[in-house]
Amino acid sequence: MDKIKAIENEQIRENALTLNIGDTVKVHVKIKEGNKERIQVFEGTIIKRQRGGSNETFTVRKIAYGVGVERTFLVNSPKVEKVEVVRPGKIRRAKLYYLRDRVGKATRVKAKITSKEDATTESAE
Repeated sequence: MDKIKAIENEQIRENALTLNIGDTVKVHVKIKEGNKERIQVFEGTIIKRQRGGSNETFTVRKIAYGVGVERTFLVNSPKVEKVEVVRPGKIRRAKLYYLRDRVGKATRVKAKITSKEDATTESAE
C-alpha cells in the first residue's frame, strides 16, 4: 500500500488549486486536435467536488445556448492548465445539484464579499 500512496503523491499538483463550491471559475484546458494543441476556456459554476488526493475532481456547470453543460475535471490533471476564480460564491450546501432544475437568472449564486474594505472599493467605482 505504501508504494501506491507514494506514486499517488508524485501525481499531486504542487500549486494546489483553491476551489470552493459555488465559485464562478474559468478553467483553462489543453485540447489536442491532430498535431496541434490549444487552450480552451470553460467558464461556469462549480457544483461539486469529489474524493481527495490524486483522484480529486470538480464539476463545472454552464448554460450554452439554452442547454445545461456540465464538465468534470481532475484537479491534478496535466490537461488543466489553470483555474481562475471569476467570482466567489456564497452558498450553504456541499453540492449544488438544485441548479440543474433552474433556468435563467434563477441559476445565479450570490457573490461572497470577503471584507468590508473590498465592499467599499467596489461601491466607490
